[in-house]
Amino acid sequence: MKKNRTVWIVVVVLIVIAIAVVTGNHYSTLKKQESDFSVRDTASVTKIFIADKQLNEVTLQRTKKGWILNGKYKANQKLIDMLLGTMKKMRVKAPVSLAEYNNVVERMAATAKKVEVYQEVYRIDLFNKIKLFKHEKLTKVFYVGGATANNLGTYMLIEGAETPYIVFIPSFRGFLYPRFSPEPDDWKSHTVFNKKLADIKSVEVVFHRDSMNSFRVDVVDALGNYKLTRLIDNREITRYDTLKLLNFLTSFRDLRYETRMNKIMNPVKMDSIIHSPPLYEITLVDRNKDTTYVRMFEKKKTEYNIPDLQIALVPVDHDRFFALINGGEDFVLMQYFVFDKVLKPLSYYENSGAKR
Repeated sequence: MKKNRTVWIVVVVLIVIAIAVVTGNHYSTLKKQESDFSVRDTASVTKIFIADKQLNEVTLQRTKKGWILNGKYKANQKLIDMLLGTMKKMRVKAPVSLAEYNNVVERMAATAKKVEVYQEVYRIDLFNKIKLFKHEKLTKVFYVGGATANNLGTYMLIEGAETPYIVFIPSFRGFLYPRFSPEPDDWKSHTVFNKKLADIKSVEVVFHRDSMNSFRVDVVDALGNYKLTRLIDNREITRYDTLKLLNFLTSFRDLRYETRMNKIMNPVKMDSIIHSPPLYEITLVDRNKDTTYVRMFEKKKTEYNIPDLQIALVPVDHDRFFALINGGEDFVLMQYFVFDKVLKPLSYYENSGAKR
């Protein structure tokens, strides 16, 4: 009888211990899930969605041609790398204290940004060696709040969790909130043209103040044969400097603008410039028949309140000009220093004695 009682006591004790262990592990797992903000395998990230309470949102997606913004624009690769690096290096410093809990939660409810991370995962993954049935999956959703009082941490909250945490990057002094921008303009690449010679089918340059020098170059083949046409009368120019024309075509490899003006310039002033006569127009058609069209406008020195004396001496800015890109959606500031190599007139390419 005593023996049976002893057995039962042992069984009950073991059951209690087992329950305690399971409950403890479950609690530990929940706590880990609530504080697991970092994305360790950033190479598997396929898409990142960021949105705020003001209905601003961006979708950054990895493609074979690089990262794309909102399914349409080329994304700024440096900023993408910074974002991925941020998500990989993020670490939890501590949970929000009870004293500041209510205040932090209220502020996050009003201003936090929602971040969704999608990754390539496998339905079957045995010991990280046998991987089958790859697919895209939403792996992490969290909210990014403001900075801590000392600006060395950022409040974050995993979706479904109750406790916000203070998140930071070791050895980095600052907060992470700005790196998760939901503003599309913040992610757009500054690239205007990025075409290799082998990708170009034709380039047309129009000089609105000197129509005699407007021209089009057609790439005939990969052997360095080109067709140069004067646009005013559609006449082919048979004598031209091949090396100069080659330099012109290879200059479209990486041309970038300086600043996007959409939210900087007064809309009325911007509209006035857009509807003024342009200086130049460049149209590039690639081998896939994709067209890049840029319309360029004169910039006055008065844009930046230069003293009257300087305005009188130099009314036009000879260092910068404005342009419309991305199908007319973006009004940008460009530098002549960058674009001069593709804005040379037809006469520059013609050999002496060329027929007109």
